[in-house]
Amino acid sequence: MAQIMIQNGIRLDSKGRFYVGPVRITDTAIARAAGVDRRAVRETAKFILSNRSLASLFLKLRPFGSSLVDIAKELGYSVLRIESDPHSWGVISDVTSVLAKHRIVVRQALADDPDLIPEPRLTLVVEGRLPPEAVEQIRSLKCVKSLTLPN
Repeated sequence: MAQIMIQNGIRLDSKGRFYVGPVRITDTAIARAAGVDRRAVRETAKFILSNRSLASLFLKLRPFGSSLVDIAKELGYSVLRIESDPHSWGVISDVTSVLAKHRIVVRQALADDPDLIPEPRLTLVVEGRLPPEAVEQIRSLKCVKSLTLPN
């Protein structure tokens, strides 16, 4: 349940109510999403508020904004999903350097936290279509384990 809260930016207020941004989310809605009973949601809220370090985290949690991934095609954008060693440095830099050489503008970059997401990926939303040579150059980078273009 905590993972769902973090992935979606769901925070608690000091009274144990759930919010995404300014929108209040019911215990029932969270229970459905998590596949648990509504009482488990209530108990989780109580537990989080009773633990100082967890409360400090979940009272401040906020969503990071809208993902363009699912609407990229409609906007004329492309999506790149990159798997790499999530603890290595320079992945974003290496990939965006290739994109910059091809004068491709990055509209959004989303990097999964490897401590929270079992199979973390770097997802980039870029303007237009990727030229085949850019795709091959990114695939050939040492830091890239795999590259998929879902749209």
